[in-house]
Amino acid sequence: MVANRMNFTLSPMTPFRHKMAASVHAFSKVFCRVLPSFSRQFRQYQSCLQKLPLKPSCPAPVLFVQSNQFFCSKASLQNDTAAKPEEVLSRYKDKPWDYLKSEEYIEKYGSQPVWTGYRRNHKGGIPPQKTRQTCIRGDKICGNPCPICRDPNIIVHHQNVMLLQQFICPHTGVVHDSTRTGVCIKQQKKLNKAIQTARDQGLIPFQIPHVNFSGEDYSNTHDAVGPTPPPPSLTSGETWYPWYGEITPDDNQVAKVKKTYKAYLKC
Repeated sequence: MVANRMNFTLSPMTPFRHKMAASVHAFSKVFCRVLPSFSRQFRQYQSCLQKLPLKPSCPAPVLFVQSNQFFCSKASLQNDTAAKPEEVLSRYKDKPWDYLKSEEYIEKYGSQPVWTGYRRNHKGGIPPQKTRQTCIRGDKICGNPCPICRDPNIIVHHQNVMLLQQFICPHTGVVHDSTRTGVCIKQQKKLNKAIQTARDQGLIPFQIPHVNFSGEDYSNTHDAVGPTPPPPSLTSGETWYPWYGEITPDDNQVAKVKKTYKAYLKC
């Protein structure tokens, strides 16, 4: 009874399955026939494109487009952002002081120095006693570069007075230590050299301590710088200096010196 019911229920589906299998078999035959011809035409099209001379003004036809460029504009945005720093560097390379007057710098730093709020990453609660040697080694940049190395538009130059003044104490005129600003040792050496050059050329003012000199310091009345006294008379038998007459030389030492310089002595 159960078997008859199953046959009764499955019997209407058998013709549909046969038709579907036949259609799939026919579609596979057609696809296998069409695929070689399509691939052969595609290869011929590629060979023709290679033989045709392309003008420099006309771009080559692109048959396949990457998915990230076709479905979203992320790749184009990345290319634009990669080209931007090169334009900025070429713009501020000759005149690096123009960057400190630009709206980009004011929006990023405001009126504060570039090293304000910088903190170097380190392990533990005690910061390192010295800054790193350099932040850029070849093409690799460290994870937390110093205030100068992290911004490619900041260029240390002796004419970039606004930048150099940020690293000089306004009260004492002393250059800030790298442990305070967080600048790496390589950039600190560049800063010291640029500040010294700017001071020599008169671009940065600096104060020299005033010393009051009295005339007594340059007088010639002292015995050390005064005129030499006349020598005492040699006929009196007194020595040049009073203390020299009290010295009695050792006989052994005198004999040794006479033996050494016997050839040069007249008596």
